[in-house]
Amino acid sequence: MRVVSLLFSSLAAPLLVSAACPDYAQYSTQYHAPFSSGRYNLSYQRPVPECRTFISQGVEDVITRMKSAISDPDLYQLFANAYPNTLDTAIKWKGYANGTDEELTFVITGDINAMWLRDSANQMQSYLSVLNASSSPDSIASLYRGVINLQARYLLTSPYCNSFQPPAESGIAPATNGAASQDTVTPQYDNQSVFECKYELDSLAAFLEVSSNYYSATQDISFFAKYSWVDAITTILSVADAMMTPTYAANGSVLTSPYTFTRQTTRASETLENSGLGNPTQNGTGLIRSAFRPSDDSTIYQLFVPANMMFSSQLAATSKIMAQLNTSTSAALATKMERLSSSLRAAIEEHGIVNHPKYGQIYAYEIDGYGSQTIMDDANIPSLLSAPLLSYISSSSQTYQNTRALVLSGDNPYFMRGPVLSAVGGPHDGPRYAWPMASIVRILTSNDSDEITEQLRAVLGSTDGLGLVHESVNSWNVTDWTRQWFSWANGLFGQMILDLEERMPQVLKTSFQ
Repeated sequence: MRVVSLLFSSLAAPLLVSAACPDYAQYSTQYHAPFSSGRYNLSYQRPVPECRTFISQGVEDVITRMKSAISDPDLYQLFANAYPNTLDTAIKWKGYANGTDEELTFVITGDINAMWLRDSANQMQSYLSVLNASSSPDSIASLYRGVINLQARYLLTSPYCNSFQPPAESGIAPATNGAASQDTVTPQYDNQSVFECKYELDSLAAFLEVSSNYYSATQDISFFAKYSWVDAITTILSVADAMMTPTYAANGSVLTSPYTFTRQTTRASETLENSGLGNPTQNGTGLIRSAFRPSDDSTIYQLFVPANMMFSSQLAATSKIMAQLNTSTSAALATKMERLSSSLRAAIEEHGIVNHPKYGQIYAYEIDGYGSQTIMDDANIPSLLSAPLLSYISSSSQTYQNTRALVLSGDNPYFMRGPVLSAVGGPHDGPRYAWPMASIVRILTSNDSDEITEQLRAVLGSTDGLGLVHESVNSWNVTDWTRQWFSWANGLFGQMILDLEERMPQVLKTSFQ
């Protein structure tokens, strides 16, 4: 029998809410009325307005509008819970840098009280459709500017790190990361500002992405000339240059790596081989190394293809911003960004494509430059499946279609199959656990209405009645899942529904009863 709480629901009494807002980490594991009227009887999971961390009328208007666009009551309940989840629960602090008008936004991932560069960029992307130019501190534009400014600060102080503590101005105490307490990392970092320091190329690309998203929606070029954006780009390019360093010099001597990482752990994916160097990487490919994947798992071979795809694409987009700035370095930086974007694309097409005996020409997940390659895909973005979403390649590309066919088959060692959810997973949660995020990406990169409907049905049925998108779900047991409060996945679900409204509105008229 479900234990039902009304404290956060739309039926809650204001007096209860004014006393205290329950911890969403606990609240989101419980069932709450009003439930959806469909077969899945999905819980309501939104905090009452007084307990939401940021309120956008534009987002509320979208939720209201979609009630007529989505016919199925369960699907609508999942959308209404998931789409606003970052705004409802994850804007931990919003304010200004000390003594300035520089906006700062600290966005947590959900149940982990830290800000990932990648996650926060994607959490903001969920609201791209309602982003427009505004100077109001209550606007989505202000949230974006705050994320960009805070990410720039993080990159300038610890550019090899991926996850960060609250800014000092917030007054929020740093979170404790027990797993990282004995890490040995070069360059060293301050754990008062850094939560975890796993170097991931996609984290740098995420800063470019949130910047290009903000500019494309607002055309606010003046913002990028303020504060630290240009300096952050300069730092990113320096890291990219440094992480092209191979393992060996021409004479066979071992070169000093710009980044090393070791951790005391029982999980191979939580540390790097060879005393923190990682597996050897060959010179001459033109690709940038990544020590860790977007799942925060270590790479096997450090030339991680999806991150290089994303970095190339976003360099091209942000070079157009840089080219419009009138600073002493902007023209040269724009040219460097354009050239690196082009050279990375050429390198991916030359070295990242391999011939598979069954599927033909496909993209490898990772390579090392010596001829070794990892043939798989992981649910986390950037992934090979998400390449069209990265604006790297058209979904109609034959190489992409070949790669997609492998990724969505048993020939991908991390494609999980079962009656609950058949989708890409990954070593982060391991065999059995499919990620709804991968099903969402599959929908976003498909034009097949039958495939899309099938994946929607599977995601809808995977929430265990809680009405939130989980991190992963046991393909064979719907009650066995990880992370009920994972804002990125929830926001991505909402983003996907809005994409379907534009591309294939008839799919949203499907009944899943």
